[in-house]
Amino acid sequence: MGSKKYILLSFDVEEFDLPLEYQQVISAEEQLSIGKQGLDAIAPILSDKEINCTLFTTANFANNFSHEIKSLSQQHEIASHTYYHSDFKNEHLLESRLALEKVCGKPVTGLRMPRMRVVEMAEVKKAGYEYDSSINPTLLPGRYNNLGLPRTVYEEAGVQRVPASVTPNLRIPLFWLSFKNLPYPVFKQLAIQTVEHDGYICLYFHPWEFTDIRPFKLPGYVQRHCGQPLLNRLQQLIKDLKTKGYEFTTIRDFLDRDI
Repeated sequence: MGSKKYILLSFDVEEFDLPLEYQQVISAEEQLSIGKQGLDAIAPILSDKEINCTLFTTANFANNFSHEIKSLSQQHEIASHTYYHSDFKNEHLLESRLALEKVCGKPVTGLRMPRMRVVEMAEVKKAGYEYDSSINPTLLPGRYNNLGLPRTVYEEAGVQRVPASVTPNLRIPLFWLSFKNLPYPVFKQLAIQTVEHDGYICLYFHPWEFTDIRPFKLPGYVQRHCGQPLLNRLQQLIKDLKTKGYEFTTIRDFLDRDI
């Protein structure tokens, strides 16, 4: 990688089905609508010509908003977030890849499983993917314990795995919930330390976070800084990281350069 350092900024473009986890009713139509509102909300970031990011998109979302996804694919990488956010079968790996390729007219080589759920790399490879970004190599009580997995890019069963970034040593996760809940100066410093140590950082968010989700009965740590305040915070982080001279690139391009 040389002296160049990279920001792998990604968004999980999906139906907003989070209320279902908290036993709240939300229709499929409203899930898609809020997901689309979020995608519109982050337009200032996605239209920045200095930023190339990876959009892990469900085929269901892409089929409903095909014009928007095809347009975004001109600047950004479209990768798979399987077919539906709330339902998964192994067949969806191939089906989602083919559906996304039909929408954007470009190869889809990357996968991220909804909620970072476990998936067999043999199935991922069989479905035609070259890399997977479904690992958060930390301890998240009630979700997963991945403290024994590598922190940075590694290969498994012929698939390159690109974990979400955690800090060196303590493995503090630098994912969307950390960004919402840590004081901004603390998150920024941890992010910069990680970039300087690893040569890159892999960050991920969801477009729906950038809408007002306060009407839903969700935990405070999920609702915090939602909507415009969160967008302001992310734009500040992008500005601060740009000042360091880091390059915002897609995961696909990063892996190609790293070979």
